Amino acid sequence: MCLVYFVGFLFLSVLFFVLSLNFMVSEYMLLLEYELLSINSCSIMMTILLDWMSLLFMSFVLFISSMVIYYSEEYMEGDIYINRFIMLVSMFVLSMMLLIISPNLISILLGWDGLGLVSYCLVIYYQNVKSYNAGMITALSNRIGDVALLMSIAWMLNYGSFNYIFYVDYMSNSSEMNLISSLVVLAAMTKSAQIPFSSWLPAAMAAPTPVSSLVHSSTLVTAGIYLLIRFNFALTEFMMFLLLFIGTMTMFMAGIGANFEFDLKKIIALSTLSQLGLMMGILALGEYNLAFFHLLTHALFKALLFMCAGCMIHNLGNCQDIRYMGNLVNQMPLTCCYFMISNFSLCGLPFLAGFYSKDLILEVMSMEYINMYIYILYYVSTGLTVCYTFRLIYYVLVGDFNYLSLNLISDKGFIMLKGMSGLIFFVIFGGSMLMWIMFPTPYFICLSSYMKMMVLIMIFMGSWLGFELSKFALSYSLKSMHTLKSSLFFANMWNMPYISTFGVNYYPIYMGRYIYNVIDQGWSEYYGSQNIYNQMKYSSVFLQFLYNNNLKVFMLLLSLWMMYVYLYLFI
Repeated sequence: MCLVYFVGFLFLSVLFFVLSLNFMVSEYMLLLEYELLSINSCSIMMTILLDWMSLLFMSFVLFISSMVIYYSEEYMEGDIYINRFIMLVSMFVLSMMLLIISPNLISILLGWDGLGLVSYCLVIYYQNVKSYNAGMITALSNRIGDVALLMSIAWMLNYGSFNYIFYVDYMSNSSEMNLISSLVVLAAMTKSAQIPFSSWLPAAMAAPTPVSSLVHSSTLVTAGIYLLIRFNFALTEFMMFLLLFIGTMTMFMAGIGANFEFDLKKIIALSTLSQLGLMMGILALGEYNLAFFHLLTHALFKALLFMCAGCMIHNLGNCQDIRYMGNLVNQMPLTCCYFMISNFSLCGLPFLAGFYSKDLILEVMSMEYINMYIYILYYVSTGLTVCYTFRLIYYVLVGDFNYLSLNLISDKGFIMLKGMSGLIFFVIFGGSMLMWIMFPTPYFICLSSYMKMMVLIMIFMGSWLGFELSKFALSYSLKSMHTLKSSLFFANMWNMPYISTFGVNYYPIYMGRYIYNVIDQGWSEYYGSQNIYNQMKYSSVFLQFLYNNNLKVFMLLLSLWMMYVYLYLFI
């Protein structure tokens, strides 16, 4: 079954890539409308948008999916439900396809919700409490975006069609249509895990590694960025400003968090979050083409990075803690070679895939009319990326092997290695290839020599800092232990997981119990129904007392009346 899907996806990927080149050269765009149902002059249409952007993105998604499915054959061997796993991954890819080719908000919602639902099924694939919790925070965080999309669909009823592609230019000028673009921005922020919805992305690492490779490179988390690329003309100046601020903050927060993390997959997940912030930031500066360019190059090297991590975890008996690793370069040379190349590509080392997009983004950002805050945050975040990458390299590849005293691990997964080998060519040459295709007219960059060298300076400073911070030996005190509280704060993504979990369930439940005890079972009960009941009870007891002693009461009242008459007459 793996082989069938692998061949099918690979064939479709090549076909879409050739079509994309054809559409790009001829500046061609195809809008297909198919009428599903027509009742009382109300038509329900299925619309498909094919242009160079959607075809190229689909080609990349299908190529990465084919390699991941081929890789899964060995990674998931021994799993009796492997066919179910492959079917879930395929449903995931098909949901993404539907989202990519939809210029219609309703069909986008189908793909969007399909991604959310299947991602929940994949996150809870290993059935344990941790996976269930991670799946729930993933699903509920994404529901916020789904609700925003539903509300924007409801608002689109005011206009002639659900096809947003007709209204994109009009949206930014119309105050009424601003609501739709605001809701779309909210939906994109939840799906692409921007602050304050970031905590679900590292939690989703509970899924099997092939899923992480697919989800965090080209499908789920990039859906929000892709939607905003399509909506970029509809964004107002205020929304752009807000997105720029949130994107840079996310990038900075994820970069710091990854430097304190010890889980191999979570470090790579936080690096994905950092890159999503970078894409969101450059998109907010109006360079949607650059955001799309980085989206594609990032998909290549991040998929390979996760696959290498999966190979290491697989060979280490499912151990993910980088403190147990070390000296893997001698044990698994080819995997580590791929790991290093994709890491260097992530850092933006010259002439690898990541360099072409990342360097161009930073240089275009430097040429923009922006303040010092954004400029510094961009470069510091780039330095932090290199910092946690070199920390990871130090822990995983060099030093002593810290797992077992007697061990025998090697590059024994030949199918996994073949799957990774399919991607390595594009990680090295994909950036230059894409740049020649997407930008036939090169960007004109005019910067001073200092600003031009800023990227390289930050890379070298980050690599040195990462190496220094991670150095450890026997009886060596880690630097992060000297500032334990701040280390815990940064490691926990600025306490965002606590806010997203305890903040939305523990405190409201605690408050509900307090209100129930104090108000519902307390004062309102005392002054409300309970008090009426008590008063009636006391009245009835009193009246009953009177009825039981009516002769005595009558004689008492008679004697009192006679005394009153006597006093009145004689005094």
